[in-house]
Amino acid sequence: MAKKYISIENLKFLLNEVFNIEEVLESPYYAETDTEAVNMILDAAVDISDRHLFPFYTEIDRADHTFEDGKVTIHPEIIKYIKAMGEAGFIGGSFSFEHGGQQLPQMVTAASGAIMSAANNGVVMFTGLTAGSAHLIASFGSKELKEKYTGKMLSSEWQGTMALTEPQAGSSLSDIVSSATPTDQGHYKLKGQKIFISSGDYEGTENVVHLMLARIDGAPLGTKGISLFVVPKLREDENGNLIDNDVTTAGVYHKMGQKSTPAVHYIAGDNDNCHGWLVGEPNKGLSYMFQMMNEARLGVGLMGAAIASAAYYASLEYANERPQGRKISEQSAKDKPQTFIINHADVKRMLLFQKSVVEGGLSLIFECSRYADLEMTTEDETARKRYKGLLDLLTPVAKTFPAEYGIKSVSEGMQCLGGFGYTTDFPLEQHYRDIRITSIYEGTTGIQSLDLLARKIMGTGGKSLMLLAEEVKKVTDEASTYDDLKKYVTALQEKLQDLQKVTQQLGGMAMQGKMELALADATLYMEFFSLIVISWQWLKQATVAKKAMVTGNPEGEKLKFYESKIHTMRYFFSYELPKTLGLMTRLMDKDDTLTVEVEKELIV
Repeated sequence: MAKKYISIENLKFLLNEVFNIEEVLESPYYAETDTEAVNMILDAAVDISDRHLFPFYTEIDRADHTFEDGKVTIHPEIIKYIKAMGEAGFIGGSFSFEHGGQQLPQMVTAASGAIMSAANNGVVMFTGLTAGSAHLIASFGSKELKEKYTGKMLSSEWQGTMALTEPQAGSSLSDIVSSATPTDQGHYKLKGQKIFISSGDYEGTENVVHLMLARIDGAPLGTKGISLFVVPKLREDENGNLIDNDVTTAGVYHKMGQKSTPAVHYIAGDNDNCHGWLVGEPNKGLSYMFQMMNEARLGVGLMGAAIASAAYYASLEYANERPQGRKISEQSAKDKPQTFIINHADVKRMLLFQKSVVEGGLSLIFECSRYADLEMTTEDETARKRYKGLLDLLTPVAKTFPAEYGIKSVSEGMQCLGGFGYTTDFPLEQHYRDIRITSIYEGTTGIQSLDLLARKIMGTGGKSLMLLAEEVKKVTDEASTYDDLKKYVTALQEKLQDLQKVTQQLGGMAMQGKMELALADATLYMEFFSLIVISWQWLKQATVAKKAMVTGNPEGEKLKFYESKIHTMRYFFSYELPKTLGLMTRLMDKDDTLTVEVEKELIV
């Protein structure tokens, strides 16, 4: 077991030096929180992680969850973690005081979430889902729903879920068929099946509250006819006692990774006795659910970066302790002892790749969290629209890059260990199994890529790209004041020009009615776009580090930290950003291999 799973120093660097948490805390909305409180919150996150999460990472995976006689059983330490989170107030950390929360900035909850997710990613999903579903009720539910559910969910007494996916529909939410029939008693009768419902049932929680999408009888087809309902596993009778609500767990899925978290298949209304309560207005359920889905997308991105972090520190530890071979320059000196593998150039490359993905991905998530904080607290309507536009644009990227490149990062970590990386004696194989789901959760990479290109860029007429360019310019202007960063400023500026060319080419296809062709390579566009965005984040971090070195004269470990930031930025610009050349070649090519009608036999 590795000794370290995340860098607290890096999280504080991002919070305090790169993204200036003090500026966010100046808002009257966050008057009850200061930097000292932020440090205490991070300490509390580390404490919970060290007591309930990290020590049990492998044990919980090996134990798995079970489903027998209709009951789902999970590891007992998970119950202790959930209780500790409720007692510490973490579940409602970002909720307003009015809704029973601590009114913390999103940046702070992202930092504490990164710590706990790096310690034991699957277990953290229990409380993350409860927070997201409770936030839906708090945002759009009636006063009665808020009073009945949010308090018990935030205290960890009741579990929350998001119930979207159905067997016949998958990610196509327009094709869901779960139904809701109105009654004259204030509730609806729900019927339907939902699959892949994480934390959807388990022994140890008093109740499970599903936020379920369904169609009211007679509602329009497609996404415009979807409504959102609170559907608890147990409902209260007239005396306030919890009774069965006709929500039956049909089974659990046996997953490759994240075995701590049961993914449930449940059936509602098999006995025509499932009660559900409408959230908000009829037929607006999907628009409400997008709140939780967007929060979850950032959460999945955070999870990807966090798992990659744990894998990075495990492989870094191994590379510092494993002697093997000699340096190329010392091959003839057989009398010399073996060197540690961290001294081999290719191992350095793999470790730098991991570090660049982890810290670059976290930086982008903190950027998005900052936009969310500023959007909510600014009184300037123009500024609010700007922050929202940037957040909308970058959310699919913040979900996808840490997932896709996180998978590659963990794979490189396994490679550092050689044959040992493929064994259960080291945690890399579990990290690899766990992180693989992140590119699928909350919309696959293909779906996120279509969202980025079709909705967030083409759908705004390119205005979102202009906002991004303005943000990048702030960084390049400051970085240009340092001679040894000018080379990287030029490289980033050139890549922004390439991004504009590619986007104009694809936009032109779309305007000609060739939408299928324009969007065929949306996933490649996502990678192209992501590498440029992460380069921006790395130049931002390197500029802050350079400024600190010039003005603060740091010494010792602090100096090494800043030097490491600049060195990792150099790696990313030298090794990762050039990958955009091949992607651009493909994206500028109008070949229609993927869209032309061909016989099926040509594919198989």
